[in-house]
Amino acid sequence: MSELLKLFRIHQYVKNLFIFMPLLFSFSYMDSHDNIYSFLTFILFSILASSIYIFNDLMDINEDRAHPTKKNRPLANGAVSTKSAKILILLLSFTSLSLSFLLSFDLFVVLLIYFILNIFYSIKLKHIAILDIFIIATGFVLRLFAGSVVTGINLSMWIILMTFLLAIFLALAKRRDDVLLSIDGQETRKNIDGYNLEFVNASMVLMAGVVIVSYIQYTISPEVIHRIGTEYLYLTSFFVILGILRYMQITFVEQDSASPTKIIIRDTFLKLTITLWLISFLVIAKLL
Repeated sequence: MSELLKLFRIHQYVKNLFIFMPLLFSFSYMDSHDNIYSFLTFILFSILASSIYIFNDLMDINEDRAHPTKKNRPLANGAVSTKSAKILILLLSFTSLSLSFLLSFDLFVVLLIYFILNIFYSIKLKHIAILDIFIIATGFVLRLFAGSVVTGINLSMWIILMTFLLAIFLALAKRRDDVLLSIDGQETRKNIDGYNLEFVNASMVLMAGVVIVSYIQYTISPEVIHRIGTEYLYLTSFFVILGILRYMQITFVEQDSASPTKIIIRDTFLKLTITLWLISFLVIAKLL
């Protein structure tokens, strides 16, 4: 059972918190209806994401066996059979998609797009350099839309842009780890020839700068200032800059960027920075 649960990659559910972003950035108190629908969407998206993780592991068995850490995944080490994995994929994806259809047709469409896109990603598209990280980033944007369609909250163009750019930044950091493994003689991805250290480093710096500028532009936009009645939201950008610099320090100095989710979960500095950003955001937006 423990090996089966490893296939679900529950720690990756942190990514699905982006579903709640429309609630946060709407600058309104969260009513019970929106809370319940967002939480249900979080569960359904997490179930569907787990089916994709299992499918991806199924496609990557041989590559994972050559990877220094991924070789310990249940399918790669033989702890779970491929037959069991296929049954889980069908069960989880059918459950998520059918329940989402009952909850909201728009949500069903978003989840279906996410599912189909990631199936193609796992089969072929992840082996195409640059396109692979764009698809990963698109997955984060779809999480935003999932939260938006069930609450009826319109998404700001700045939120969509920031999410997309931040996801590219994190995906590049993960690719950097693959490049370092390749330099050490461990070929773990077919698309790694499309990346090298100079390209990834430069791209990460570029994305970091654009994310910061986009966030600042969001906080000082007339629409946001008018909606919350204060011009001081820009002060929260200090924590955004601090968080991105810390992540770059982990990536460039500590040479650790294999799993963005695990880094955020275990790094106290990052967790404290995110918490302070959230508190300052809510206080300035007068939501606390």
